[in-house]
Amino acid sequence: MRRLIMWNIITLDGYFEGKQNWDLPFHELVWGQELEKLSLEQLHSVDYLVFGRVTYEGMADYWKKEEGEIAGLMNSLPKLVFSNTLKSVDWNNTTLIKGNASAEIKKFKEQGNRDMYVFGSANLSAAFINDNLFDEYRIGIAPVILGSGRPLFSQGISSRNLSLISTQQLSMGGVVLKFINKEY
Repeated sequence: MRRLIMWNIITLDGYFEGKQNWDLPFHELVWGQELEKLSLEQLHSVDYLVFGRVTYEGMADYWKKEEGEIAGLMNSLPKLVFSNTLKSVDWNNTTLIKGNASAEIKKFKEQGNRDMYVFGSANLSAAFINDNLFDEYRIGIAPVILGSGRPLFSQGISSRNLSLISTQQLSMGGVVLKFINKEY
């Protein structure tokens, strides 16, 4: 069975982006060799990258113009975008899925044995949290207090008990925390 894994970088006060979409300057505070290595490990272990509409649009716009090993993987890997408003998708190897995202991702979880990663996608992630679909949460914390922005975990999501399975201090000053869902 495939595992569904959340991967996000947030500020110490819990924001995954500033007040505007793609307001992510704090990512530069933690990016370095360790996160590059982790990114490559994660990308080599996946069957699918999973996005909501807003994250898909931003990722497609960014990665289609980039070069290098990470860009090559981001552009070639199979991607799922969940949206009821998009009419089409044009990023390499992307499948547009409409309808109930949780019902559809359950089907994908049952069809393979490699990981699926959700990047960003706070609204989609909230649905997956509420439907208890995440197997693991990987959260990078940047050493900054942003003060305002979009929280990764919004009010109204279901309570979940997690177990910390690892911590990784980054030489750039941040930390990566990995949690598993205790209910699995």
